[in-house]
Amino acid sequence: MGAPVLLFAFAAALLLAVLLSSLAHRTILSTAVLFLVVGFLLGPETTGVLDITADSPIVATLAELALFTVLFTDGMRVGWADLRSAWRLPGRALGWGLPLTLLITALLAHYVVGLGWPESLLLGAVLAPTDPVFASALVGNDRVPGRLRHLLNVESGINDGLALPFVILFLAVAAGSDDLHLDELGLELLLGVVIGVGVPWLALRLEKTRFFSASTQYEPLNGVAIGLLVLALGQVTHANLFLAAFAAGITVATFGERQRESFEHFGELIAEVFKLAALLVFGALISIEFLGEISWPGWVFAVLAIVVARPVALAVSFLGSRLSRTEQFAAMWFGPKGFASVVYGLLVLQAGIPAGDEIFHLVALTIVLSILAHSSTDIVIARIFDPATTPAWYEKLRQASADRRGRRERRVTDRPDTTRR
Repeated sequence: MGAPVLLFAFAAALLLAVLLSSLAHRTILSTAVLFLVVGFLLGPETTGVLDITADSPIVATLAELALFTVLFTDGMRVGWADLRSAWRLPGRALGWGLPLTLLITALLAHYVVGLGWPESLLLGAVLAPTDPVFASALVGNDRVPGRLRHLLNVESGINDGLALPFVILFLAVAAGSDDLHLDELGLELLLGVVIGVGVPWLALRLEKTRFFSASTQYEPLNGVAIGLLVLALGQVTHANLFLAAFAAGITVATFGERQRESFEHFGELIAEVFKLAALLVFGALISIEFLGEISWPGWVFAVLAIVVARPVALAVSFLGSRLSRTEQFAAMWFGPKGFASVVYGLLVLQAGIPAGDEIFHLVALTIVLSILAHSSTDIVIARIFDPATTPAWYEKLRQASADRRGRRERRVTDRPDTTRR
């Protein structure tokens, strides 16, 4: 009974989301929040329509598939040439922003919630990755500066894979393991890159030979076949699936421009379906009782993890950069927590460490607050970059700031020269 009910609930929510999608693109209404709310209302501890628990296989499976497809399609938006030509800003966000976000989040977990240092660092690693899927109005808006969209897209695509080694490392430390299995971890990452590059490269090379050629009707399925092969090989070899997915997307974008164009729209729809299904299932895990089990320091931590950790980390990372204040503000704010944190939080829960349940509660709360905050403000922030829709209050604020700078510059210019000639 469980699967048919889940399928019916998802289909009904999907139809409602489609009917409201035009309104959602013009307002703060978010389809992501819609599925989260539907899951919450139908969850086992709310109405009991859906019989889903955190250790249900469908939870981990859907979260993993959603993250894989999102990373695969994200990778297709940036080819290797794009990465080489515009790496400086994403490099700042990944090289400085990611570790600083991890450390600041760990400090908050230790001093606000009272977790031990291994558990705090583990929580910081779980919440460090970002997901621009919940800020699609910003990332997909052509009026938003290209370098800002490129920064958020590349950063989110890579930081999932970069955070995973830290999650596994700190999870082993929190579990009291003497062997951190660094050699196995390195092999998983290496296999992920090899599979992610090798499979699509070979598939694209085969299509260019005189023996093979995809018809127009089947060409969009080329990307589907490549993605499925990467997923299957990654599971068989225990490679890092998420790094493999992003590497595969980049490889297709680099060596198969035609294949990327034919798959792009179809692939985004597939990723959207998995994303929304995972959100509904994740929402079913949340309930009033679940949220009530979190102490008030936990709520304070979740808010600070969103409004302090990433903004401070990226403010430091962008020192000396040429980003405008508006671009810096948008990049600092849009660090939504998404599927990577869901998957890593489930890994922690299933590991059975003493603080695993508390960490999962904090992760779930932070993700819920992040989805509500970021997916309902992306439209508002995107409008700031569009002169036709810039809010009047922001235009006045920006003009006042420019006037203050002008007055300061005039005072410096008009100041008498007291130096000796």
